[in-house]
Amino acid sequence: MPFARDENFQKLNPLGKIPTLVDGDLTLGDSKVICRYLESAYPDTPLYPADIKDRARADWYEDLTTGPVAELAAGIFFQRFMRPFAFKQEPDEELVAKIIDKQLPPLLDYLEGIAPADGFVFGDFSMADMSIASPFYNASYAGYEVDDKKWPKLAGLISRVRDIPEVKAILEKEAKTLGLS
Repeated sequence: MPFARDENFQKLNPLGKIPTLVDGDLTLGDSKVICRYLESAYPDTPLYPADIKDRARADWYEDLTTGPVAELAAGIFFQRFMRPFAFKQEPDEELVAKIIDKQLPPLLDYLEGIAPADGFVFGDFSMADMSIASPFYNASYAGYEVDDKKWPKLAGLISRVRDIPEVKAILEKEAKTLGLS
């Protein structure tokens, strides 16, 4: 569990954050750094688009969704999952409603504008797709789903990424770890 202060995990990542990658004698503890390393170390499996403009867009989408979007999704997760589970406190549903009704919609509107109706943002699956979808998996553990009537392309992209076998396997393991399956 992230932030659980597991002594062995703290040796790998003193912040106690996930993800952490161990590849031989190299240990890294930041998503973007890990992905850039994997892109360089294993070039036969690209994580980012080859076109320079698409790569720049992918970086922008990653910053947007691992920053403001992830913070809002984490707010939902914290209130509805962590507060009751870890702190034995009631969630602040007023705060959750503010996130869902006021703060997230402009970002969801933007993401709807870049999400494709089918397939992935840059054709092949890339970190852009994973970055866009990922915050919503965390929020889904707390009962939030992107409204597929208001944001059908975004909801579809999130679903298509979830259906990638490797992603599906990780999400199933994560749900089990969180006691949700």
